Amino acid sequence: MRNISFALPSLIASQMFGQRTIRPLTAAALCGIAFIKDTLLAIDTPKGHLLEIDPASDNSKILNPHQVKEFSEVTGLAVWSDSLWVTRENSVYLSKLSSLGLEHFATLPYAADGVAVWESTVYVSCQKLGSILIFDRETRKEITRFYAPGVGIENLAVSQDILWVCDRTEQTVYAMDRATGEIQFSVLTPFDSPTGIAIHTNDETGKETLFVAYASDEPYIRDNPNADPNHELTYRDRTFIHPLHYHHDPDKHYALSNGYLIEMSYAEEIAPLEEVYLPAVEWRIALPSETERQKVKHIEPIGMPFTEEVIDGQRVAVFKFDTLTPGERHIFGWKALLEVRGIKYRITPRDVEDIPGLSPEFQERYLVDDDDLAMETTIVRRAAHEAIGSETNVLRKMYNIRNYVYDELSYGIKPYIDTPDLVLERGVGSCGEYVGVLLALCRLNGIPCRTVGRYKCPPHSEHQGVPLQPDFNHVWLEFYIPGFGWLPMESNPDDVGHGGPYPTRFFMGLCWYHIEIGKGISFETLSSQGIRLTKDDIPLGDLAINHIRFTILNELPPFSNE
Repeated sequence: MRNISFALPSLIASQMFGQRTIRPLTAAALCGIAFIKDTLLAIDTPKGHLLEIDPASDNSKILNPHQVKEFSEVTGLAVWSDSLWVTRENSVYLSKLSSLGLEHFATLPYAADGVAVWESTVYVSCQKLGSILIFDRETRKEITRFYAPGVGIENLAVSQDILWVCDRTEQTVYAMDRATGEIQFSVLTPFDSPTGIAIHTNDETGKETLFVAYASDEPYIRDNPNADPNHELTYRDRTFIHPLHYHHDPDKHYALSNGYLIEMSYAEEIAPLEEVYLPAVEWRIALPSETERQKVKHIEPIGMPFTEEVIDGQRVAVFKFDTLTPGERHIFGWKALLEVRGIKYRITPRDVEDIPGLSPEFQERYLVDDDDLAMETTIVRRAAHEAIGSETNVLRKMYNIRNYVYDELSYGIKPYIDTPDLVLERGVGSCGEYVGVLLALCRLNGIPCRTVGRYKCPPHSEHQGVPLQPDFNHVWLEFYIPGFGWLPMESNPDDVGHGGPYPTRFFMGLCWYHIEIGKGISFETLSSQGIRLTKDDIPLGDLAINHIRFTILNELPPFSNE
């Protein structure tokens, strides 16, 4: 019985292979990773440790105890047959796995980031060149090169037909035809800063599973007994390896990736700044939407019952009060159980060359100024013209508008939202003000768009079962292309500053932590005696305090077709 009890944890861990997070104990920043059967190799870049890791237990050992200096600052890692390939500074090296003596293979004009090998072909990524270089292993000569799909530092892995590229800045893994370099689809990673990628093949089933390494700093509260107060903010290394699951639907032009089962609660607490009397009150709060990436499993009331309405295809909870009198207090809202995943669309300008025209309904609804967009002002109309120039393709127009807004604005949060003319003049905007400017410029250029939000789950998926509160509400938008439908686009997170190039991770994509609520409609409204009240009548924030809570219950299992 003693041997069985000791073996049981390892048995359970092995059954979870391909579903668990791998966290080697001493690692600081993992970059290149590669598999040799069920054993994982990884390079801890700042330390120069070439680690052999058991994915089922996190157990690891250093394979190069006497060659740490030679492997310091290695970023890319690949294995083919009995050879190990690495990138360090501007060069690519190879060695025998048995000896680990590095032999020079090729030198690039700039830093070599990632490496992958398939038979006689060697792939090397270089951010400074904006390319993936392809070499012949025997002649050591460059054969050709592909355009790098993203703007950040990229690492590589390769299978029979696909070159897999993970981009640190884009938070994205690209599937490229390894013969032509054409992008087949792309997948958002569930965590930021992906630094390495590897493919594990099950010997029995032949099933391939992608694993991605991540490395970044994370803030934490340190208990310092020598300080007063004794709690202080500091940072520590955060690195791990996690399986990347995906489902590609070519007919719908998107790929889904890892997701989570989340419980979200939204509740209002009546706590007016000044007491009011309101007769025949109806308080409407939008409910989570059903989408390709978000599935509503269950909704229930909090505090008091509600009825449901459908407004423009969106579910809305309606709470009714005969009267709200001075001194009266209530808590009311909803709790929802949601399955949410990452989604990334792959649509090219060529795909939208011959799209049908907009219906009159769409023109009347989504090309007008219906939300203080200042579309008649000179500064907004000039910006709409400058943003697209002579471009006529709707997708390129949308991309140009986004980049123009990112060039003109920098992010800054404030308690209220100004109109787009004031925001453009000021040059600083919150997420809601970014959305307002984008809406105005898009609609003036004939692109239907609408607002989406309202919250993002704090992206701490390791904190499962722990109540999490977002710091702010959040909004983004969707734009419409006839024949393809509504496509998501974040407001400001891709505006990384410095004039670009800007990542496109959230251009036609959303990560798992975005919660879609009330597409194209107001998130929350108040009416009294059938008359809708505006913020000039009584701001909702003056009448009640909202309480938002997320609980990440578990990661969703791999897709059934993987």
